[in-house]
Formats: sequence, C-alpha cells, structure tokens
Amino acid sequence: MKLSFLAHAMHLSFEGDDFDVISFAPLKEATPSHISFFSDKKLLEDLKTSKAGAIIVTPEFQSFVPSHSQILLSENPYLSMAYASKLFAHKPFETSMPATISQEVHLAPNVVIGSGSIVEEGSYIMPNVTIGANVRIGKNVTIYPNVVIYDNAIIGDDCIIQAGAIIGSDGFGYAHTKMGEHIKIYHHGNVILEEEVEIGANSTIDRAVFGSTIIKKGTKIDNLVQIGHNCEIGAYSIIVAQAGLAGSSKLGRNVVMGGQSATAGHLEIGDFATIAARGGVSKSIEGGKVYGGFPLTLQSEWLKNNAKLARFFKKN
Repeated sequence: MKLSFLAHAMHLSFEGDDFDVISFAPLKEATPSHISFFSDKKLLEDLKTSKAGAIIVTPEFQSFVPSHSQILLSENPYLSMAYASKLFAHKPFETSMPATISQEVHLAPNVVIGSGSIVEEGSYIMPNVTIGANVRIGKNVTIYPNVVIYDNAIIGDDCIIQAGAIIGSDGFGYAHTKMGEHIKIYHHGNVILEEEVEIGANSTIDRAVFGSTIIKKGTKIDNLVQIGHNCEIGAYSIIVAQAGLAGSSKLGRNVVMGGQSATAGHLEIGDFATIAARGGVSKSIEGGKVYGGFPLTLQSEWLKNNAKLARFFKKN
C-alpha cells in the first residue's frame, strides 16, 4: 500500500518520496517499510531512534522525528492510526485454501480449520471447534468443544484449551473523536501460547494490536478470565477465575492473580508476586511479595488496616 494512499485516507499530507507500506508497527519495532505513530510522551526516546519509514506526529514533536522518516502531521495521531488501521485488515477465517493436518490428529465432527493452518500429530480437536487461517497447533494439543481460535495464533505443544474459550479475538481498543465517537482500532497481531499452557472454559485472550499477546510456558488460566491485547504473562503463572488483565500488562514468572483481581494497563508485576482475590493493581509492583486490596498494598498491611477499621466502628 502506498504511503500517499494512506495519507489521503487519514486526511493528512506529507512531503517527500512515496513508498510501499506493509503495515503499522510500534516505534521501537518499525522498519523502513512500516508506518508508526507517536502519541505518548513516555515514548519520546523511541521516537528519536525509530527506523519507521513514516511517523504520524503532532507539530509539537515533529522536530524529534529522525531524518530518514517521513513526517505526517496530525492533531491526533492515535485517531489517525485508528482510521488507517482498517485499511490493513484482512478477511478473517479464510477457508479457500487447504490446511495441513497430520494423519495422527483426531478431528471430531463440525471442526472448521482455515487456510494455511497446521495441526501437528497427537492433537485432539473436539466438536464445533473453529480454527482460523494461518494458525499453528502443536503436538498433543487438546481442544475442547466450541473453542474459537482466530487467525495467526500459535498454540504450543501439550496445551489444553477448555470448552468455549476464545483465543485471539479483537482487543477492546478505540480512538475517540472530538464529538465523542468511538473509532475502532483494527488489531493485526496474534496470540502465542507456549508449551503446556492451559486455558479455562469461556476465558478470552485478545490478540495484539501489533506484535503478540504472549502466554508463556506452563501458565494455567482458570475459567472466565479476560486477558487484554498485548499482555505478556510469564512462565508458570496462575490466573484464577474472573481475573482481568488490561492491555499491555506484563507479568513476570510464577505470578499468581487471585479470583476477581485485576490490573490497569501498561504496568509490570515482578516475578513470584501474588495478588490476593479482588486485589486491584494500578501501577507496577515488585515481585516476591503478597499484595491485596484496593488501593493495592501488602496483604498483611491490608488485613491489619481492616481489623483496625472494624474495631473503630465497633467502639463507636
């Protein structure tokens, strides 16, 4: 797709040579064939060093754009990106081309597998499962009825996906106009489940806007859990029922999230941290400790404070 066509679709102008754009990409990961955008001052260093062929930016920050990148000026780069993201969207769940399925795979009735997908030996796929295009299902994977796996997902060896789970659905991402309209951001990334991951019944894992949502080796996710786009969950973590992770949350190794606990987006939780049931993580926290409550604090302190509060009201 030509940059000039994209710029026209976003109602933006630019000066310089036209070139073919393959897709959007984050500033840090973009190549000369990508277009990117800058809307967060925290990423200023990424802007300065980006290799993107073109960058959407406000006039305030155009002086920080590298000389090799085309500048596209916008009052709202995030909104401009949302408009353009639709142009890169592909027809989902394409089935016009064959999949590659090992002869040692058990396929129950009413299974749909999309174009170019691969299912390796020993996997067991139960009735009414739908698998999108260009999906890779590893060895000895068990997929229970009514699971949906969206395009481009990668499911590692020995994974178990319980009934009704959704892997790779659109993330909840919208940009907003001055009139308060919600403009959909089309997600072009995928979901990666590494080896020995288990996903509980009716849980949902959103695919990334760009790049991947990653669930690392040995992680166990309970029923009715929501994992937002671009999250990364470290190896051997445990996420208990009804927990919710907002987009771009990054969990270290062996993190435990109790039932109905949650995170705000764009934060990190250190290795071997535990969040008690209903705990609310609103900022990055270090590992190796047990936290609880909201606002989040050490679980021991939260229990003491609640005991003091109870004694206060009992006396009064």
